[in-house]
Amino acid sequence: MKIGILGSGDVGKALGRGFVAEGHEVTIGSREPAKLNAWKTEVGTRGRAGTFEEAARFGEIVVIATLWSGTKDAIDLANADNLRNKIVIDVTNPLVFSESGPGLALGHTDSGGEQVQRWLPDSRVVKAFNSVGNALMYKPQLPNGPPTMFIAGNDESAKQRVTEILTSFGWETDDTGGIESARLLEPLCILWVRYGMATNTWDHAFKLLHK
Repeated sequence: MKIGILGSGDVGKALGRGFVAEGHEVTIGSREPAKLNAWKTEVGTRGRAGTFEEAARFGEIVVIATLWSGTKDAIDLANADNLRNKIVIDVTNPLVFSESGPGLALGHTDSGGEQVQRWLPDSRVVKAFNSVGNALMYKPQLPNGPPTMFIAGNDESAKQRVTEILTSFGWETDDTGGIESARLLEPLCILWVRYGMATNTWDHAFKLLHK
């Protein structure tokens, strides 16, 4: 499958490595594609770099892995028409930073996931991969078994496809409902970060337990 990724930071590159490892072709979109030369050398011929628009056109599934402050601009540069009817995996978190640490720019009555869906009304947006650090996104090896990735979205078939991707990436999946559930999932990022700051460890993930 062809995967487009908008965003060339650590998250975009980590997910790109995972998709390449699973046999997919990946194009990462960036404002500066040349800065991905080392990543392309690392992953081989299945990994490419281009503009946001090129990545959006290329991908059968497109991942948004930008900083929140650049998300709307990246979508505009990608051109929503290039994402029409496609599954869009929203990995973003609407983070703001202060002296007390990270917080959310949106919450309670709205979310980043809902904004992305409004910006892309003809795309099938699924919130996923937003509640863990990039080092554990692909094949997390944790002593208590695979962790749980919580997802949200309005399209059932899109969520099923994302669940299949998560399974191949070594995750269990919990479907929390429509895209408005991103209001609950995005604060999990803050919890993940706060725990990391308190313990100075970044190798943790969440797991939903069943009796």
